[in-house]
Amino acid sequence: MGPGSAPAAVLVVVIGAAIAGAVVGEFPDLHVYRYGGRAVLDQLPLYDADDPVTGYPFTYPPFAAVVMVPLTLLPGWLAAALWTGASAGCLAVSVVVVRRALGRPAPWWLVVGVTAGALALEPVWQNLSFGQINLILMLAVLIDLVRPERGTSGVLVGIAAGLKLTPLVFVVLLVLVGHRGAARRASLAFAGTVAAGFAALPGSAATYWTDGLLDPGRVGPPALAHNQSVNGALTRILDGSPPSWLWLVVAGLLASAVLLAAAAWWRRGDRVLGTCLGAVAMLLAAPVAWSHHWVWAVPVALVLWERSRWAAAAWTAVFVLRPIVWPPWGRGQEYDWRWFDHLSGNAYLLAALTVGSWAAIALNRRRGGSVSMVGRRE
Repeated sequence: MGPGSAPAAVLVVVIGAAIAGAVVGEFPDLHVYRYGGRAVLDQLPLYDADDPVTGYPFTYPPFAAVVMVPLTLLPGWLAAALWTGASAGCLAVSVVVVRRALGRPAPWWLVVGVTAGALALEPVWQNLSFGQINLILMLAVLIDLVRPERGTSGVLVGIAAGLKLTPLVFVVLLVLVGHRGAARRASLAFAGTVAAGFAALPGSAATYWTDGLLDPGRVGPPALAHNQSVNGALTRILDGSPPSWLWLVVAGLLASAVLLAAAAWWRRGDRVLGTCLGAVAMLLAAPVAWSHHWVWAVPVALVLWERSRWAAAAWTAVFVLRPIVWPPWGRGQEYDWRWFDHLSGNAYLLAALTVGSWAAIALNRRRGGSVSMVGRRE
């Protein structure tokens, strides 16, 4: 492979991951995805019963079940191979996209090395071991946000939001940075996914968009340590679900502040940092942000590396050491945490708030000067 052969590096990652996926076999959340696809084929209620293999419910919008239909038609080992290969490939391509958007080269050895090294981060290996979709969604958002001038930009964000609602935050970010055309396309694409869900499973779609939409408990216990959202932290601190108004006020204020900083950095030329901060705002605002949702730790680390090696190392260490599970967790043990348990037990959230605060402070310091694509004053 030549020094610039990023496509070949991605192919190596995809093949290696696909082989590993085939050997390991089917994954828990992949089982649930395939259950959703089977419900579409058999025209069964999507939310009335759980996946018989894992016992987990299908918690995504109906459109996600429509997309999963092809996986249902494959043997389990092949579905696992393709899904794992696609996820790892999206991680590798995300590394390429971020590096190039930062004006940095993406040689094959770096792409393979960073992708392999990212497996040490808990959100990444959790995503792969569960068979989750987050790495795929992350790449879709990155492609649209770093190059919103494309005629089709916004479509991928809209589809991502149709699969998992939280990427709707990026529609707001597109509006804030003045790319209303991309925001409009994202909104239309999202509306199309809603319509597709109603067309495929009208009864289940009606159930999802009315009864299940605002119930965070439908995806698991909000107090669980792996829920690193503001809502999760409040639930653990208050020893019970916070009042809706309190969650909306706290999460809304924090997410809005980070989103405004994201838009400011994006407008100043650092689209990658702006996009990463948008992801932080998304994770803060979500009712549930499981640890495998935090795969955005990888692009954030790449962005921090261009500014401070120490900051990048500290950020990465949080997701490698996995302090969120240092205190007792599971079966409601989070309600018995001592004050210092909340520091390690909310580590992902606290790291995100630290990065968001740094971005806001650094933005104010740079006001009045131009900022390069990597955020340095020129």
